[in-house]
Amino acid sequence: MLPKNQPTRNFFYFSNRRSCYIWSALGLLGLATTVFVGLLATKTSALKQVAPTVPTEQIIALPPFPLGVDPTTKTISENPAVDAYVERYVASNHTSPSLVNSWLERVITRLAAHDWYQNLATPASRLLTIESGERHEEISRHFARTLAWSEAEQAEFVSRLRAETTPIVDGKFYPGRYLVSFEATPADVARSVSDRFNAEIQTRYSSEIEAAVPLEQALIIASLIEREAYDFTDMRYISGIIWNRLFIDMKLQLDATLQYAKANKTGPSEDRGWWPVPTPRDKFITSPYNTYQHFGLPPAPIANPSIDAIIATLNPKQTNCLFYFHTDDGRFHCSISYQEHVANLKTQFGSGR
Repeated sequence: MLPKNQPTRNFFYFSNRRSCYIWSALGLLGLATTVFVGLLATKTSALKQVAPTVPTEQIIALPPFPLGVDPTTKTISENPAVDAYVERYVASNHTSPSLVNSWLERVITRLAAHDWYQNLATPASRLLTIESGERHEEISRHFARTLAWSEAEQAEFVSRLRAETTPIVDGKFYPGRYLVSFEATPADVARSVSDRFNAEIQTRYSSEIEAAVPLEQALIIASLIEREAYDFTDMRYISGIIWNRLFIDMKLQLDATLQYAKANKTGPSEDRGWWPVPTPRDKFITSPYNTYQHFGLPPAPIANPSIDAIIATLNPKQTNCLFYFHTDDGRFHCSISYQEHVANLKTQFGSGR
């Protein structure tokens, strides 16, 4: 025979268990709500950062870029107006490798590949993102996936953008966010990207700057800097080293060009995409982009640079350095001679790498 208080224990047992389920469900609901609100906040934040696309004929020209390099006389003279110009007239679109500086940017870029995220807040439009330092293959693939383009439409987008401005492929896909209709055609998107490039770069590229450093040459150097640097200060020092090497007809020997040349031959890798880790053997790749084998600049940009990198190209830091490297935490080290360079590497890494 059961004790008289057994039903009471069962009642409280089931009551507590039911309460536990209810509180668990409420907790999960609260968590889901928090996640949803967070995602909506990132989408709203991303939309606020979309610069309006201004047709070329309506562009209000900003002051020309400052210039602090003269390839003819092979001299660098730092322009004191650079920092003030950047602060007043430039909205940085450099995607920093530092997770601290750009984790939200990278999260938004990854989320933008999913339809459910694109439908948040703006179901009739699509948010497109170009990260600085990307190749046109990466950009067109992201756009095609977001807008459900066919391979033919993807190729049309690249072809149209190439025809819009100077006849190069990479270099003109201006990094940033673009808000377009979910039915946007390759022609529509190419026009938006081209208009942004014209507004931010070409209108500030005066005839005097073009005479000193042709835009195509600047885009090539800026693309190298974009792949090699961490921030604007970093960019200007690396720009100084690149110009120093060009002035004395020294090979640039930049690993970013090895990555580009290698990917051109093998295609994207599963783990590193279009930017494979370079190995010592890659220095012998047969390619006009291999700056370990060829003097001077590559024949075209290897990536799409930020406005920061373009300004750094035109305004290098005065330095005697010819060699540089970064430590794993992003710190920049440069040296005048190869012997000093090897010694610095041994100090930092225990070997000359």
